[in-house]
Amino acid sequence: MAKIIVVDDDPAIQTLVKVNLEMQGHKVLTAADGIEGYALVQQELPDLVILDVMMPNADGYTVCQRLRKNPATEAIPVLMLTALGVVEDKVKGFDVGADDYLVKPFELPELQVRTRALLRRAGQIPKSSASHDILSIGDMTLIPENLEVKIRNHIVKLTPTEFEIINCLIQNHSQTISLGKLLQD
Repeated sequence: MAKIIVVDDDPAIQTLVKVNLEMQGHKVLTAADGIEGYALVQQELPDLVILDVMMPNADGYTVCQRLRKNPATEAIPVLMLTALGVVEDKVKGFDVGADDYLVKPFELPELQVRTRALLRRAGQIPKSSASHDILSIGDMTLIPENLEVKIRNHIVKLTPTEFEIINCLIQNHSQTISLGKLLQD
């Protein structure tokens, strides 16, 4: 799908975001500081940059500002992913050119939705595959906004992977699905 660069000095956050987005089918590259991240963005020209603010060598605000001043990178969507959550920090992030701002700690489904929305706006994901319709079959209804399934009157929260598996099975309910197709979808 899309090429995404995650710039964060916390290896745990890097790994969490990378693995999660790769499970969604994206190619994810990482950088551990602002200078390395800026250079990687220049080299790779990704579809999306996920950028921490508090990093060594160059903070996320500076990196975002530089990306916006460069004609080759000015249109790449930037999602600030940071622990700085007061209004002034968010305003500064948007003022330097961020397209979205997500505060740590964050929930993975929210990261996924914001990533999809930014990629969709940038034209990297067709509208039809960027969102799921509410699907029903028998007594079961899949609710994509909340990653939930409703069976009769019971609602069950799903992981992103569980959601994708059930979504694939419902969309192909009258067909036998091979493991390869299930993994691909």
